[in-house]
Amino acid sequence: MYPEELVRPMRAELSDAGFKEIFSAEDVKNEITKEGTTLVVVNSVCGCAARNARPGAKMSLANGKTPDNLITVFAGVDKEAVDEARGLMFPFPPSSPSMALFKNGELVHMLERHHIEGRPADMIAENLKDAYDEFC
Repeated sequence: MYPEELVRPMRAELSDAGFKEIFSAEDVKNEITKEGTTLVVVNSVCGCAARNARPGAKMSLANGKTPDNLITVFAGVDKEAVDEARGLMFPFPPSSPSMALFKNGELVHMLERHHIEGRPADMIAENLKDAYDEFC
């Protein structure tokens, strides 16, 4: 588990952009199964999260259509919440960072680490915007 002092600014980068931090499995399930669309960002201390994932997720919100709900869980810190989120992302294997869009509790779009790593934030944002246009 990573120390809170390390992850606090990484959490804040998403929470300051409107993402709700989730810490329990029950809250993850409740948020994801809400009516409408929910974007889940599995945050990470990984360099590609800082360089690409978090900025890409934030940039994606500058779109005509956006998810109804924005939530985040932190890999390596919020084990219970991350495990529940990853379970709902099945059949995709666990990866962090990652992003998943759910509609009425059903997984409709997934960005795994290999879709994020090595790609610029604007490309990640465009991928998410395309998903929002289709599903939101």
